[in-house]
Amino acid sequence: VDHAIESALACETAGREDVRITNVDGTNWSSGGSAFAYANSHGFVGVERGTSHTISCSLIAGRGDAMQRDYWYDHARAANDMISAESIGRRAAERALARLDPRPICTGRYPVLYSAELARSLVGHFLNAVAGSSQYRRSSFLLDACGKAVFPDWLQMTERPHRPRGHRSANFDAEGVATADRPLVIDGRLDRYVLGSYSARKLGLESTGNAGGMHNLELSIGDATQAELVRQLGSGLLLTELMGQGVNGITGDYSRGAAGFWVENGEIAHPVDGITVAANLRDMFMAIEAIGADVDPRSHIRTGSILVGAMTVAAD
Repeated sequence: VDHAIESALACETAGREDVRITNVDGTNWSSGGSAFAYANSHGFVGVERGTSHTISCSLIAGRGDAMQRDYWYDHARAANDMISAESIGRRAAERALARLDPRPICTGRYPVLYSAELARSLVGHFLNAVAGSSQYRRSSFLLDACGKAVFPDWLQMTERPHRPRGHRSANFDAEGVATADRPLVIDGRLDRYVLGSYSARKLGLESTGNAGGMHNLELSIGDATQAELVRQLGSGLLLTELMGQGVNGITGDYSRGAAGFWVENGEIAHPVDGITVAANLRDMFMAIEAIGADVDPRSHIRTGSILVGAMTVAAD
């Protein structure tokens, strides 16, 4: 408990070093362990144990009457994999300060770069679409897509359930089916669905060891840093926040509120907020131009920033 209090205070103190940080919206620290035991009538008995550690800080920056809020956090299975509490506070402050004085942009079609922490949400929509339940209910925009091109032909996705300290590492799934490294996307084509025993039976297929969901998923990444992807983008948007739930899993229609930065001639020009980005997920997936090397390790979906070639951007 004392360590938790000290870490939270250190995080908050570091975050308030700049006088333009006017308030702390919240600082949280948590640590815990879990054990999962599963047995069934087929003679299987298994136990999985794990730990989890999280620290987060949300700050408010102000200039005159204008205020902006942002946050940062870290999450890891092992405590010694965490970055320092002070780094979390300073990063939260940098993000909040960078959002001050947003400027309007024109409505249009632009390339959009999803920062790594947002990029995994795109992968999440894909995983929902290829889940067995979505397939047998006929409620997916990627219906009957197995074997078909869904992404550019350079893109690979591989499930790695035995990754050391992975956020969803497991030797067996929620039904006791053994897990193993399995490709999900090969050269842009969907190689399989994500199946537990029930959905597999409904589809006349075999379980892929995914009762309870996807384990650790790794995307093929390039060598580019986020800064290099910003230069590649040219003129368009770097997104750092998404809002709302405007995603239709049946049609693939995608429309979400967003905030981030306008990029002009390969350089960040100014912050933007109150915008909406829209497209169809099928088109977005095929329009992915690059995945950065800036992999976000805080999730079971391991991806860097994702550059989408063109989306409709509506501004106020």
